[in-house]
Amino acid sequence: MKKILSLLSGLASIAIIYSGCAKEPLNNLNSDESRIYITDHDSTVSFSNYKTYSISDSVAIIDNGNSTMRLNEVDSAYINAVKKYMSQEGYTLVTKEQNPDLGVNVSHIISTTTGVISYGDYWNYYDGYWNPYYWGYPGYGYYIPYGYGVYQIKEGAIAVDILDLKNVSANNKINVIWTGLIRGSGIFDTSIADSQVKALFDQSTYLKTN
Repeated sequence: MKKILSLLSGLASIAIIYSGCAKEPLNNLNSDESRIYITDHDSTVSFSNYKTYSISDSVAIIDNGNSTMRLNEVDSAYINAVKKYMSQEGYTLVTKEQNPDLGVNVSHIISTTTGVISYGDYWNYYDGYWNPYYWGYPGYGYYIPYGYGVYQIKEGAIAVDILDLKNVSANNKINVIWTGLIRGSGIFDTSIADSQVKALFDQSTYLKTN
């Protein structure tokens, strides 16, 4: 018993020291600070060669590989924000029947990760600290009848893709020449859609057509 109490006391001291010294910066971030903006483009493309674009009138919901189309207030806010900043870059919005140079898609990407934890491994690890002798049962062992637990982590992101429609016939495929990705807390909010899309365009100065 003395050995166990001494061990517990030591662990408590370590925990106090650790909590006093260690910082968890991610726990202290506000929603704005948690967001990341990733952009990439085809470096061989000169965007000054494109003048017109068309944008899908709905958002693709891509949930672990399955895709559906949707248009709610948040979707509309993101589509309108993309239109606004495409216009500021010098592009003219046309319908898809007018043979636009560029096509723009907005997508809501949902990724669900599933994992499994073995409670048997967990208890085997701690058996040296919390052995059955503590409860007055020397020679006994622990048995976990359910054995495993399953957990899920669900993440969401907004993606904006610009497609080259002007040169489709040249290579028999539609190339994505620019993509932007927004991830973080609270991004599915109509009030911040404009600022989120602006952040993507701000770090893509090469998109200007004039």
